[in-house]
Amino acid sequence: MLFTVNRIANSRVVPAGVCDGFVRALGAAALAASMASAATIMAQSPGTQQPAQAQALPEQAAAAQPAVITLEEAIRRAQQSDPAYAAAKADSKAAALDRATAWAGVLPGAVYHNQGLYTQPNGLQNQAGQGVSSQPAPRFIANNAVREYASQLSATETLGLANVAEIRRAQAVAAQAAAELEISRRGLVAAVTSLFYGALAADHKLAIAQRALQEAADFTRLTEEREQAREAAHADVVKAQLEQQGRDRELEDARVESERARLELGVLLFPDPRTPYTLSAPEIAEPLAARDDIDAAAAKNNPELRSALAALDAGNADVLAARAAYLPDLAMNVTYGIDAPQFAKYGPGGVQNLGYSASLTLDIPVWDWLSTQRRVKQSEIRRQSAQVALSATQRRLIAKLDEAYSEAAAARNQLASLDQSVATAAESLRLTKLAYSGGEATALEVVDAQNAYVLAQDAREDGRVRYENARANLQTLTGTM
Repeated sequence: MLFTVNRIANSRVVPAGVCDGFVRALGAAALAASMASAATIMAQSPGTQQPAQAQALPEQAAAAQPAVITLEEAIRRAQQSDPAYAAAKADSKAAALDRATAWAGVLPGAVYHNQGLYTQPNGLQNQAGQGVSSQPAPRFIANNAVREYASQLSATETLGLANVAEIRRAQAVAAQAAAELEISRRGLVAAVTSLFYGALAADHKLAIAQRALQEAADFTRLTEEREQAREAAHADVVKAQLEQQGRDRELEDARVESERARLELGVLLFPDPRTPYTLSAPEIAEPLAARDDIDAAAAKNNPELRSALAALDAGNADVLAARAAYLPDLAMNVTYGIDAPQFAKYGPGGVQNLGYSASLTLDIPVWDWLSTQRRVKQSEIRRQSAQVALSATQRRLIAKLDEAYSEAAAARNQLASLDQSVATAAESLRLTKLAYSGGEATALEVVDAQNAYVLAQDAREDGRVRYENARANLQTLTGTM
């Protein structure tokens, strides 16, 4: 600033008076700027307190950064927001509670019963109540006295084959619900994996389209330069311009596809699907497990097979419960407390009101118009259907396992070939452009090389998505990948 002031002061064009005033003004401005700079430096010193707004800037900048989403994080978020998985989880918990309720059904139940009755007397006296003298008789013959009080603890236990069948059925249903929950979880993992790598491939294809557009633009400039140098015909420029226009349209389509894929995945990840995020995945795909390991895991850790087995167990329990109606039920009851005209331990004359009673009941079925027989046949029909479903599940598991492993193995083997194709296409494009610059190739050959390079890159992205989807399908069968 001093250098500028001296130059202005020494200028021969500006008058002396104006120059002096201008110098003084600039000097005052420089002094004010220096004081402001010193104040700012002092405010930023370690011992000086920062304003609240300045302290909040790093936090706001950190909050503005898009979230980095890995596949594991995407699966964790999806499990918290997917309604189908939430419904399967609720069914599993409810089935577990039903199992506990079934076990409670075979244990003695106790209830503390309290009741007070008043019945209008009929004007006569009787000895129905407790005591040494006669008491007014109630109008309702079902009641024992005009005033009657009950305070009793009653314990009841019922023994029968139906209780055992109910426990077995509840256990089978709980096992089936747990298997269905695992099926839902693995299906969700497969769906999230497909959406994750689909969105990642869409982002990569968008970058490929951007590079392809830049490549087409560079080639258009090259043809224009060669045309101006009279080394190429105008047809090359037209061909390059057409290629650039096509790349521009492809870029727009790739941008729309990338946005669509990110929104579909964002529905499972965030409350607002438009929330910005960045996907993070390893560059190299994970290897495929050995076939023997896949077969062993599928044999012992397949939820579809467990669900079919649990459904068959539930059918067996239904048959047992239906057949239990042919057998008698034994019911036992013990009651202890008061049932007397007085709410007291002792009645008139010292009579004991507090006591107990016990009952033992055996109900033997005799005739129900063949209803039990029909229920048994119904349960046997349903059990036969469950057996057919189990057999079909086993056959389908074998077929799906072979198909999924063959698909994953083929996709894994093609990844290296796709990478090699990309490298070959890139080298072909480089050599073709050099040949065109030297006048040894045509513009059509350059455009073909550009198209081949873009197609090779897109095919590599599609191959990675295919392999990851195949691995996810195997995970639904084994749960180990």
